[in-house]
Amino acid sequence: MVATANVTVPQPIGEKRVAFHHLDWQAYQQILQALGESRSARLTYDRGVLEITMPLEDHEFAAELMGRFIYFLVSELGQRIKSMRSTTIEREDLNRSPEPDNAFYIKNQPRVAGRTVNFQDDPPPDLVVEVDITHTDIDKLSLYAALGVPEFWRFNGKEWRIYQLQDGRYEEQEVSPTFPFVPKAKLYEFLTLARQDEIEAEKSLRAWIKQQK
Repeated sequence: MVATANVTVPQPIGEKRVAFHHLDWQAYQQILQALGESRSARLTYDRGVLEITMPLEDHEFAAELMGRFIYFLVSELGQRIKSMRSTTIEREDLNRSPEPDNAFYIKNQPRVAGRTVNFQDDPPPDLVVEVDITHTDIDKLSLYAALGVPEFWRFNGKEWRIYQLQDGRYEEQEVSPTFPFVPKAKLYEFLTLARQDEIEAEKSLRAWIKQQK
């Protein structure tokens, strides 16, 4: 009889995270100011919970390339875009303040073009992207729904999930409301090709978009 051993398959690590609980807004602000702007860590504050995320290579690759994916789509479609990247979306009135991986104004770009966005008065970004490969203590769906973000993309390193805000809560969709002609397979193909050659991935995607017009 041949003995078998249990083999543990290591889970992918895209981020290192640390969470602090029971912090009020003032304490969060003090930590935010102490860390300063020249930092690689991302801070997400949600009603007393502060999560500090240190993104690693797999996270940064996915976040960067998904941002380019959106930019290439908008560019080839002749639309306008304002990229917010990981700008802190402070909403003291909601006791929430995330720093997403990517955030974009597309439909509402004309309303915020040429100036600094005021999140208290201006609309939220039209599209937000979060890469969460490892566990997060923050309920991202509840967070961005409360902020009124119309479309939210989430990627766990393998699966792209798309959410549309409907009646104050997110409903998962099979295609993006912003880019309804783009199948999920196209993003997976783009990311796979980009791991070998990012320039070739861009050329291939732009050529495909032109064919869809």
